[in-house]
Amino acid sequence: MNETRDLPLRSIGGRIVGSVWWFFTLIIISSYTANLAAFLTVERMVTPINSADDLVKQTEVEYGTLRYSSTQEFFKRSKINVYARMWEFMNSRKHVFVSSYEEGIRRVRESKGKYAFLMESTKNDYINERQPCDTMKVGRNLDAKGYGVATPLGSNLRDQLNLAVLSLKEKGDLARLENKWWFDRSECRNGDTKVRRLQFL
Repeated sequence: MNETRDLPLRSIGGRIVGSVWWFFTLIIISSYTANLAAFLTVERMVTPINSADDLVKQTEVEYGTLRYSSTQEFFKRSKINVYARMWEFMNSRKHVFVSSYEEGIRRVRESKGKYAFLMESTKNDYINERQPCDTMKVGRNLDAKGYGVATPLGSNLRDQLNLAVLSLKEKGDLARLENKWWFDRSECRNGDTKVRRLQFL
């Protein structure tokens, strides 16, 4: 009869190799468990804000806009539920409104991610491309509005301006000008500027 048994390691060398192996296994399992716990904790703490809906659903990040601006009026008059709720939040906390763009941008930079400044997309894009490159635009534009040029009632200039602007837009000249002055002259060349995620603006 051939009988096999697990024999304890009797030699000192075998015991050392066995001890090192179990110690190594214990360290690997402990490291994995610690990293997994840290990863899951961070995931729960950091809730990304990618839209107005996300902003409304949370209470940690305050948000505001320029006092007496078209953006403030947009929220004040909005019949869309999300924007109406945003207005209720801002209106109940008067300190979230600022009196200048500079003040709003400074608050974003000093808040460590706890304040979002809602502003016109053109100004937002421009600021995000300037030093110190520590702001970002989150999500899509909330609303689409255009710019207009005022002329006297019945002026012949109105039709000429309309045709000129339409022609510039159709030929792509307006997009080229925007790229030239906003993005081509960017002071923030650290990779793709649309991917930078530092603070809210």
